[in-house]
Amino acid sequence: MGYKFYHYDPSAGAGMAFAIMFGITTLFHIWQMTRARTWYMTAFVIGGIFEAIGYLCRFFSAQETPDWTMKPYIGQSLLLLLAPALFAASIYMILGRIIRMLNAGSVSLIRPSWLTKIFVTGDVLSFFVQSGGGGILAKAKSKDQSDLGNHLIIVGLFIQIAFFGFFVVVSIVFHRRMLATPMHQMVTTQEPWTQYMKILYAVSCLIMIRSAYRVVEYVQGTNGYLQSKEAFLYIFDAVLMLTCCFILNWWHPSKVVSSKQSKYAEGSINLSMEAGSLDRT
Repeated sequence: MGYKFYHYDPSAGAGMAFAIMFGITTLFHIWQMTRARTWYMTAFVIGGIFEAIGYLCRFFSAQETPDWTMKPYIGQSLLLLLAPALFAASIYMILGRIIRMLNAGSVSLIRPSWLTKIFVTGDVLSFFVQSGGGGILAKAKSKDQSDLGNHLIIVGLFIQIAFFGFFVVVSIVFHRRMLATPMHQMVTTQEPWTQYMKILYAVSCLIMIRSAYRVVEYVQGTNGYLQSKEAFLYIFDAVLMLTCCFILNWWHPSKVVSSKQSKYAEGSINLSMEAGSLDRT
């Protein structure tokens, strides 16, 4: 027997509602990114586009019930699965730029020049493993193919969780060390970096919860409880990822790190440090 697309009748209303909401927040992110030239948010924007198109595909699938076709199902399955990996890529870059802006590479577990490379490499690896598994699963015509797709997706999700977990550890260590240094007093009044570290933690937590949900979903398999109820997808994926988008709309990283601000901020910090040195002498 072939792979069954859905174990419920997908909701057209929910699919269209989330497609519209992701479309609106992504358009706002595009405007914010171009206005502030925060090009490191490009991956996040692409992730938002994936989410909007993915839920639009769910809407089209719902319109086809019960005679679902392959293309909209594959579209929603792959795009919704992969979008958070793109969100994570930009989050990694935000931390790297905060560290560079503060000229605080010495208190980071990983040098800023390597931080983004390491985590984005892990993210890309997770992205390709998940996309490969999703492609196999979407086209599965036997239980063996379905199991192979599931296993690849689970491996990709574990890679994402492992790298993201290590990223959170690196972030916390940097934050604690920074608060313990005299430099903290000089830079806090110039850039609200501590607030944005908390925002990174919040967004990271949402992505981790979503990834954990996806792991359990695929471990249970296509006939598992989580895949039998559409509500779980919206509660533990759609709502969490939309919240990430809204959080970074409201507290956009351009307020602390943008191409316009970085050189000015770093120069101001260096001048403050030089002034402090002169005062001590």
